[in-house]
Amino acid sequence: MIQGKKVVVIMPAYHAAKTLERTYKDIPKDLVDETILVDDASQDNTVEIAQRLGIEIIVHSINSGYGANQKTCYLAALKHDADVVVMIHPDYQYDATKLPEMVAPIVSGEADVVFGSRMLGEGALKGGMPMWKFIANKFLTWTENTAFNRKLSEYHTGLRAYSRHFLDEIAWYECSNDFVFDTEIVAQAVARGFKISEIGIPTRYFEEASRINFVNSSIYGLKTLNTLRKFLFWKWGIKRYSMFKLSTKIEALAHSKKE
Repeated sequence: MIQGKKVVVIMPAYHAAKTLERTYKDIPKDLVDETILVDDASQDNTVEIAQRLGIEIIVHSINSGYGANQKTCYLAALKHDADVVVMIHPDYQYDATKLPEMVAPIVSGEADVVFGSRMLGEGALKGGMPMWKFIANKFLTWTENTAFNRKLSEYHTGLRAYSRHFLDEIAWYECSNDFVFDTEIVAQAVARGFKISEIGIPTRYFEEASRINFVNSSIYGLKTLNTLRKFLFWKWGIKRYSMFKLSTKIEALAHSKKE
């Protein structure tokens, strides 16, 4: 715990056998109370490695998608009475030693959401980010800042921290089951006026660290732009979307029973 707040790390995993142990070893054990890994029907030995490391594991019987994986993660963390939930991809691309800096703004009440930004770190390109991903990241971030009226350096990170209050208040279970979940949950945060902060983190790209190819990245980009359209339509009162509604205990309970 930190200042009496329970910190739970969640790891949405899919084929993370080559990088899971390195990621887990970097997690500050004196800060984190529990670590939960949700395996999305991996075909490698991700689950066996997690068992050896003593990580709590939840296994999807079928591959349900990145967003669906996160939904299971957050539900489990909330059931474990987490006050702060930190999501880190187990692909070792993101620096788990940065967790104290991620958690501090939430514990102090300065932020409800904290992003680990590669664009504020030592240099995304120096860290091996492909040029096409760098340009796409910059473009999408610019469009998001324009739509959200924010000035963040990156929205597309696999290292994020959320307060329990935030996860209790928004309808995260209404978000997509695929990769655009990350954009939709940010849109929810902005729509409800939650405080978002970011810290700089180093960039690490290597063969096992990123599995999203150009085609899938392009699809993600288009879905991100569509999410911005939905946000602006909601903001301007043109159309209502279920993901922008406030969460309720009844709906949360129904979601829990479905899981």
